Amino acid sequence: MNLWFRLLFMLSRRPWRKPAHGLATTVVRMRVWPLDLDLNRHVTNGRYFSLADVARMDFVLRTGAFRVALRNKALPIVGDTWGKFRRELKLFEVFEVHTRMLGWDHKWSLMEHRFVSNGRVVGVVVMRGLFRSAKGTLPPSDFVRELGLDETSPPMPQWLSDWAHSCDQMSVQLRGEEQA
Repeated sequence: MNLWFRLLFMLSRRPWRKPAHGLATTVVRMRVWPLDLDLNRHVTNGRYFSLADVARMDFVLRTGAFRVALRNKALPIVGDTWGKFRRELKLFEVFEVHTRMLGWDHKWSLMEHRFVSNGRVVGVVVMRGLFRSAKGTLPPSDFVRELGLDETSPPMPQWLSDWAHSCDQMSVQLRGEEQA
C-alpha cells in the first residue's frame, strides 16, 4: 500500500483518536502490503523508516505538537535515524508501531518507534529531530514547555546518549571535510 494512502487513512481516523500526553506511547496499527516487500519477501529495511514517519505524524497530531509548531511557524526536521531489525515482517502480517518521546537535549528531540507483531518487538527505529522556523531552531525545552511538560528531559539510556554523541561527531567530521 502506498505510504500516501496509509497517511490519508491515519488522518481519516484522526477525529476518533484520543489526544495523548507528550510522554505517552501512541500506537498505530498497520498491515504489510506487497509494495512494502523486498526481494526476500519481507519488509525492506528502508520501509521501516517510512512507516515510522507515518506513526510519528500520528504522535505529533495526538500530542498537540503540531499546534505548537504552527504557533511558532516551525517545520519538523529529521536529523538522524537509526534502525535495529530483529525479526521479519511478512506479506499481510498485522503489526503495530509504538511511538514515544525518549528525551531531549539543548537542540534535539529523540523518539523511538517500536515495531511490534504478535507481542514481540520485530524492529526499532530511533529518530533525532528538531523544529526549525525562520528565526532558527526552536529549543526543545521551549517546545515541551508549550506542550505542558517539564523542561527537563527524562533520563536517557546510555546507548541513546552515545548514539546522539556519535551523530554530533559525524557532523563535525563532515563539516571539516567540506572545508578541506
